[in-house]
Amino acid sequence: MTEKNNSELMQSMTASLEDYLEAVFVLAGSNSEVRLTDIAAFLGVSKPSANRAVNTLTQNGYLSHEAYGAVTLTPEGETYAASVLHRHKLLKHFLNNTLGVNEKTAEEDACKMEHVMSAETIEKLYDYLERQ
Repeated sequence: MTEKNNSELMQSMTASLEDYLEAVFVLAGSNSEVRLTDIAAFLGVSKPSANRAVNTLTQNGYLSHEAYGAVTLTPEGETYAASVLHRHKLLKHFLNNTLGVNEKTAEEDACKMEHVMSAETIEKLYDYLERQ
């Protein structure tokens, strides 16, 4: 995948697809195998919805999935998913620990915010938290 193609793919990534990548990353950490049913249950979506998203992410080079087999992250997918999870944890920590937002609301808001904040803002937030 060339740098230009990877950049174009990242720009076309939706919040929903990022959630699927993050789910596979989290599930892979606790399971030896991640299956479509695991992803669907984790996200609370139907198996056909999970299948469509996995197919899209596979076509874009972020996942590897053979029919009826395990779903695995490619190196590009693992990097991207780790970034999404990092943003999520950083935002949840800031909302909950710095601003005093209750944990449930902080989790929900972080999940929404992680998809729309720029890399620059995330970096500045990280720097701010490091100084505290």
